[in-house]
Amino acid sequence: MTAAVPDLPDPLEAATQATRSLQGLSTELTARVPQLLEAMRSVGTGLELHSTLDRICETAAELADSRYAAIGVVDEEGKGLSDFVTFGVDDEVARRIGRRPDGHAGLLGALILDPQTIRLADLSTDPRSAGFPPGHPPMRTFLGVPIRVQGEIFGNLYLAEKNDGGEFNDYDVHMVRVLATEAGIAIGNARLYEAARQRERWIDGSVAVTTALLSGGDADDALTVVAEQARRLADAAAGIVLLPAADGGLEIVAVSSDRPSQSLGMVIPPESAVADRLLEGEAVFVEDASTDPRMFSRLTAQYGPSMLLPLQSGGRVLGALATPRASGGRPFTEAERTLATQFASQAALALMMAEAQRDRERLAVYEDRDRIARDLHDLVIQRLFATGMMLESAQRRSVVPAVRDGVGKAVDELDVTIQEIRTAIFALQQGPAEAPSGLRTRVLREINMAAVPLGFKPAHRFLGAIDSTVGELTGKNLIAALREALSNAFRHARATRIDVVVDAGVELPDGTAGVRLSVADDGVGIPEGGRRSGLRNLARRAESLGGSSWCRPGIGEDGGGTTVIWQAPL
Repeated sequence: MTAAVPDLPDPLEAATQATRSLQGLSTELTARVPQLLEAMRSVGTGLELHSTLDRICETAAELADSRYAAIGVVDEEGKGLSDFVTFGVDDEVARRIGRRPDGHAGLLGALILDPQTIRLADLSTDPRSAGFPPGHPPMRTFLGVPIRVQGEIFGNLYLAEKNDGGEFNDYDVHMVRVLATEAGIAIGNARLYEAARQRERWIDGSVAVTTALLSGGDADDALTVVAEQARRLADAAAGIVLLPAADGGLEIVAVSSDRPSQSLGMVIPPESAVADRLLEGEAVFVEDASTDPRMFSRLTAQYGPSMLLPLQSGGRVLGALATPRASGGRPFTEAERTLATQFASQAALALMMAEAQRDRERLAVYEDRDRIARDLHDLVIQRLFATGMMLESAQRRSVVPAVRDGVGKAVDELDVTIQEIRTAIFALQQGPAEAPSGLRTRVLREINMAAVPLGFKPAHRFLGAIDSTVGELTGKNLIAALREALSNAFRHARATRIDVVVDAGVELPDGTAGVRLSVADDGVGIPEGGRRSGLRNLARRAESLGGSSWCRPGIGEDGGGTTVIWQAPL
């Protein structure tokens, strides 16, 4: 037996007529009115959307004395299901069934295309039925009722298998239709509440990102905050921040995900269709990153729906933000796309403000460096030179050999000191664009620049063919690690001696050839409970290349101080 009950055009009118029809129909139906009222009261309780859907399913099953109930939420295109909420199907059964229905075929798909109330005595005989997947519990009787929210189809309420083994009757149809009308009102309220909460979360995330970027802290940490907030707010599997690469394209500079990422430092070339659109300020929305030909398979094979948004402000593209969901995840809604785009714009504005702030600070540092260089040249070197001449004059006048030898050694030490100060002056006067390309020279430059704030020049030693064997990406990260380690030694360690060793002939634990940087000091060591952001940066850089980073005792008395080890494949 198959029966279709036409829907009334107006949901409120349907509810009114269905309620009026209860009067005088039968004693059985009248007796169920209190149950209906209690069901309507239960459905209208609470504002969280998913719990509201769960409550509707349970209430509908109780009202119609049904073993199973479900709500299929129609997607924004009206062609399939974006969500499927069930009652009566436990976790073990759901696991056996596997992927939930998408509404593209079978009876559920037919109800999406033609939403009407349907009652079936045996759904397996209906020509629209596509059968059940393996592990699905047997179902025969069926009742489907559309749910409308403000006149628009939200989804369908499905009931199957009366507990008494009978069929759904007219009383069940009347009751469930009235409940569906009330459910539409409750869902509408829940959706409004959920939308307000969602906007509030994105606003809070934007505030957190702005605060992190303008706090003056480590730039890598601030970009990681952007990635973490975007991932959390978009309910994504990862948050990825990309900035323009030196040779074009986009470089991945921050990643937030559950698993250690191997993509940090990866460059998407400028000829990529995705990179080209992002650099032009266009957003890219992908339904399935694992199959989209525009995406890179090595990076995106594990992801599904994805948003790639330009970090754009004032007509300038500063980078891009990607928030991919896991393969098979639900698509991003139009509201989520709009909120994410606004978040990216706010993050871009904060990036511009942070960049301007760093430029001001960098200018102040350069001005200070110029002043220090002038003072060193005009005052310190001149005085040391004059002192050296006086000592040489005293050496010539002295008739005691031991005194002449001692004075000679002092003069030699002054000459070495003058040369080291001149090297420091040269380093202070170099601009960032003048950085040489050789890794050995770049290491020496970092050491010479660190000598000024430290008050002494760290010792250094090179092992192996540094310039010819270490790759550009590894070398770039090694210099950043050296700068971080020297900065930590200056700011926190209060060291009087630092030894820097770069060894390009080490073998990593997995047997591959690698380069190892060690920076050892005789300072106070790492205090308990102290900040670890610098050490985390070192570890993250090494792990992104397949290497590692750790600490051990330093070169002070009884192992005092700290030795930072950083290594990565060549």
